[in-house]
Parts: sequence; C-alpha cells; structure tokens
Amino acid sequence: MSQTTKKALEISLKNLLLKKPLDKITINDIASDCGISRMTFYYHFKDIYDLVEWSCVEDASKALNGKKTYDTWQQGFLQIFEVVLDNKPFIMNVYHSVSREQVEIYLYKLTYKLMIDVVEEQAIGITIREADKKFIADFYKYAFVGLMLEWIRGAMQEDPKILIDRLATLLQGQVATALNQFRTDRPPRSIL
Repeated sequence: MSQTTKKALEISLKNLLLKKPLDKITINDIASDCGISRMTFYYHFKDIYDLVEWSCVEDASKALNGKKTYDTWQQGFLQIFEVVLDNKPFIMNVYHSVSREQVEIYLYKLTYKLMIDVVEEQAIGITIREADKKFIADFYKYAFVGLMLEWIRGAMQEDPKILIDRLATLLQGQVATALNQFRTDRPPRSIL
C-alpha cells in the first residue's frame, strides 16, 4: 500500500506540473489531486522536494536496471536520457524552478552509481587504490552530467542516441587506460 500511495502522489505531482510551476504547487494541491489527506502525504514524504527526489530515483532505478557494466553502460546512459525525455514537463519544470539543484544532485548520484560499477568491473585484476577508482568514476560522472545538463538547458532538442554515440567514441577503452595509469603495482613513472 505504501508504494501505491507514493506512486499516486508522484502521478498527482506530475499532473499538477503540467498546469503550473513547482514553486506554485502546495502539499494541499497534491493531496487534493490524489484524494488523500495532508497527513497521509507527510506519512510518506517530508516535503514536495522529497517527493521530487523519490520520483527521480524511482525512474532512474528502472532505467538502469541491469545496465551497469562496461558492455551495457551506453544503454544505461541512453535509458537515463529516455527517462528524462519521457518526463520532460516534470524535469523542465523542476530544472527551471527553485529546485534546479535537485536535478543536478539526482543526476550526479545516478551517474556515479553507473560509473563506479563500470570502473569496478574494469579494475578486476588491477591493483589500484579505492580513492583512485572513485576519482575515475567521478571524472566520468561530471562529464556525463555536464552533457546532460546542457541537453536539458537546450530543451532536450538533440537526439540522445547521437550524444551517447559521441560519448562512447570518447570513452572507448579510456576507463581501462585510466585504471592502468593509477596502478599501484607498476614501477614509478619517470619525470622526464
């Protein structure tokens, strides 16, 4: 029942976002549209931004289900783009409202989860510090999120498949190369 109510609240929020901006929507509006009390809303979420974050995480989890390996990362990223595109009114409204930072935080968390799994998979058999693996995953996370934010700023006009193909061209073999550069079991590098 709890997930059903949360999903109903998400649907109500997304319906309301088709009519007015996020900063004009109240908890009363959502509760009324959903046919529940305000207290029921607060039983599930602390505020509207908590609902927004939950909605983003739910959509992302579905998009990335099983797509977090080196061979499937492109499909995972493409599915992230597709989820964002499918929820365009929601994302654009949230992005252009006072909670724009929420979209960025959500994308950073989501992308990091994908990239760290790819890095971990590629690091099998390589002696490398955890901090260096995190650094590599963060580097690619920031690159991907930067591309996606530019795409959102441009009203999602460009075909996501083209963006992913370009990204794949840049990343081809680069995770393995980066991991090898950070190996702790190789001879020290010469400065000259």
